[in-house]
Amino acid sequence: MIEEGKKAPAFSLKNQAGETVKLSDYAGKNVVLYFYPKDDTPGCTTEACDFRDQHQVLEKAGAVVLGVSPDDEKRHAKFAGKHGLPFTLLADTEHAVAEKYGSWGEKSLYGRKFMGIIRSTFVIGKDGKVAKVWPKVKVKGHVDEVLAVVKSLK
Repeated sequence: MIEEGKKAPAFSLKNQAGETVKLSDYAGKNVVLYFYPKDDTPGCTTEACDFRDQHQVLEKAGAVVLGVSPDDEKRHAKFAGKHGLPFTLLADTEHAVAEKYGSWGEKSLYGRKFMGIIRSTFVIGKDGKVAKVWPKVKVKGHVDEVLAVVKSLK
């Protein structure tokens, strides 16, 4: 997992509209980059809706929210439309960006081991450095923690 204080790895991914989005597009802004396993599953939907519900407050605090999962653009568009998500979802279908950030690794479900997204969040400061890392996110209350960090950034 990338450490706090390190330069955030650059990336370029397609969003739910099929447009290319680069981290550098947000230079000079605080970025909330959150990795989640799969669109429209219970924990991921709760997390996305929590970010949706706090989106205006996060924006007012000067942050951009980017959600990243291995799902493709079409699935992201359906998920965003269904739940009224006002922020960008990025398709990391080859999990290359998740690997750069250390958010791809071994998981276990019902005793079965497999590789997948480790639910994690990174706040990237205006200087392009990682200001805060949550390596294993518990969804309940998470957005409030993120908002507190964003508000503390200059």
